[in-house]
Amino acid sequence: MEELGMEIGKAEPPSTNEVLEKFIEKQAADSIKKVLVQYDLSKADRDTALDNIKETAIEEAISELSEEDPIKVATTEDPKAVGNLYKGLTKKLMRSQIISEGIRVDGRKLDEVRPIACRVGLMPPRVHGSALFTRGLTQVFSLATLGTPGDAQDLGDDLHPEDEKRYLHHYNFPPFSVGETKPLRSPGRREIGHGALAERAILPVLPPQEEFPYVVRVVSEVVSSNGSTSMGSVCGSTLALMDAGVPIIKPVSGAAMGLIREGKEVRILTDIQGIEDFLGDMDFKVAGTDSGITALQMDMKITGLTMDIVAKAIQQALPARLHILDKMLATIAQPRRDLSPFAPPFTDHEN
Repeated sequence: MEELGMEIGKAEPPSTNEVLEKFIEKQAADSIKKVLVQYDLSKADRDTALDNIKETAIEEAISELSEEDPIKVATTEDPKAVGNLYKGLTKKLMRSQIISEGIRVDGRKLDEVRPIACRVGLMPPRVHGSALFTRGLTQVFSLATLGTPGDAQDLGDDLHPEDEKRYLHHYNFPPFSVGETKPLRSPGRREIGHGALAERAILPVLPPQEEFPYVVRVVSEVVSSNGSTSMGSVCGSTLALMDAGVPIIKPVSGAAMGLIREGKEVRILTDIQGIEDFLGDMDFKVAGTDSGITALQMDMKITGLTMDIVAKAIQQALPARLHILDKMLATIAQPRRDLSPFAPPFTDHEN
């Protein structure tokens, strides 16, 4: 760019009204801290409690100020200022609690996984395989369907006329999974990306076509979301495939790792939930079997992440993945020997 005589412009961060910032911290900091240490609160109850603090301790106090008060003027000029500063304060306090005390908002240790529950065979045999995977408040319902070779997705073009896709994974994230009401539209960036990640995690363990000629389609419906739904769909898909009788080489589990970095202080979090993803610095998804990793994907909100931190996150994910895998195998230890009677039959004809 410099050789072309052009300068790269850098947007300056928006200025912060220090008077308003100190007012919000004075009014709400202690109350927010009390909510963050109520470890038995559900996600909805915690969100409600934080919203109530914002409304009663800040917005009502501001409404009682005179029109000439600098704080009232600041909120009039920028209606979003209170919300942005309150979010920043909540983020600061949550991160400080993790750094200084090593305790998360739900009371877990840094390397602790939320409670796991697995079920298979929930649907009638018309559905070839089904599973419900639950981790904390995150719940994914996966359905597996076996099809004939003609059901493969044709990816061929003029250069690769024989390319086709034998394993298809669909990931759906309906609005009700996070308590919202919105129109159901076509798949977005999130659905396509998470579906591709879960698909890639499963592909290495699928049987070769010569041994298992079926085309497999898995649909993962997120029933409830509080973080790590993509890894939930990996676990749910593995269970649904085993329930359908697909002879996968090894079962696959996954966990999402988070990061809090303040200066030189670094804390890696296992199995992050929604608020830790929202207010944290990293969402690092690690999926694999008991003998290796099959897929990785990272979202970062900071720069300068060292390879030591990445290596530590992968290492810390291993016991979490194995713990989840144990819970899955306690539900179904191996793929079923028999397929659903409604799966397409294959017959070998000798010449």
